[in-house]
Amino acid sequence: MDNPKLKSYRDLIVWQKSVNFVTQIYVVTRDFPREELYGLTAQIRRSAVSVPSNIAEGYGRNSRNDYARFLQIANGSLYEIQTQLEISLNLSYLSESRFNEIYEQSREIERMLSSLIRKIAQ
Repeated sequence: MDNPKLKSYRDLIVWQKSVNFVTQIYVVTRDFPREELYGLTAQIRRSAVSVPSNIAEGYGRNSRNDYARFLQIANGSLYEIQTQLEISLNLSYLSESRFNEIYEQSREIERMLSSLIRKIAQ
């Protein structure tokens, strides 16, 4: 926002990582049971898409408060995904190793978002 090196939200590492994360979520949920297509699969995918979308939308806002609010919404979507992935693990839709891999990616994005929120709030 105020960083002259950033020409666009696309330059934000957290946005780039969250877009890659969405791609991973789509790959992982492709193997979920067909009966979950309009249930858990759709919910996880919507939550995942919400993360980079809210980062981008917040970046385009004209105030730090709005930007921070959209980043907090993105962070909330990550918490939703983490919960939904835990449910998927419990239902054996995910292996424990795949769950751990995806969960750690979400935690990294969560830490990056928290750091960015703190920076913007200064």
